[in-house]
Amino acid sequence: MEWTDEGIVLGVRRHGEGNAIVELLTRRRGRHLGMVRGGTSRRHASLLQPGNSVAATWRARLDEHMGNYALEPSVVRSDVLMRVPHAAYGFTHMAQMLHLLPERDPHEGLYFTLGAILDAFEQREAAGMLLARFELALLAEMGFGLELDTCAATGRRDDLVYVSPRSGRAVCREAGAPYSERLFALPGFLIGQGPTDPEDVEAALRLTGHFLLARALEPRGLGFSEARAAFLGAWRREPAPG
Repeated sequence: MEWTDEGIVLGVRRHGEGNAIVELLTRRRGRHLGMVRGGTSRRHASLLQPGNSVAATWRARLDEHMGNYALEPSVVRSDVLMRVPHAAYGFTHMAQMLHLLPERDPHEGLYFTLGAILDAFEQREAAGMLLARFELALLAEMGFGLELDTCAATGRRDDLVYVSPRSGRAVCREAGAPYSERLFALPGFLIGQGPTDPEDVEAALRLTGHFLLARALEPRGLGFSEARAAFLGAWRREPAPG
């Protein structure tokens, strides 16, 4: 068995004498593990860093085997992830959340989403919005997508400013006003409207965090790792541009 694909390094762990097991999010084959022989050597150190994009060739005798990877760099992002605290914590959180998806289950849209996020993740003004959009995309890929295009109460498509914490559906200002204290705010950037300020980012992450916990994590007996809170802490501490 052999295939080639594009991938993003999610994690690396030592295996035996000098080898490494590498987990990629691949374009066509989802999360996929493989061994890199000599992967702990100095020669491989810069390549096998989380967040890097690679060209991957995988070989194994049978499809169900772990197999071996031959990897070549395509986009190196490790310097940003080591230098920018919010980027490092944010990527760690996203990589952990991808474990909610079955191994080898293809999610091509999520692969491209993650790559685009990583290319812009260094910038503070973008990072919070991008993380919220990733979580929203992950919910959709898991079959828990929020319905943010029409009002659940009236069917209107304008003036959508709330989200029901139970249904995950948008609610317009007029219908939601009497219940506003029980509804989530719907930041405009999640539905393609702007501008965006830090309060909108915080509101978006409260929204996506609620539904990830309620629909994906808590039913599995899980919660968020420390990486998500660390991302928020680092993001809040960094000075706003200008």
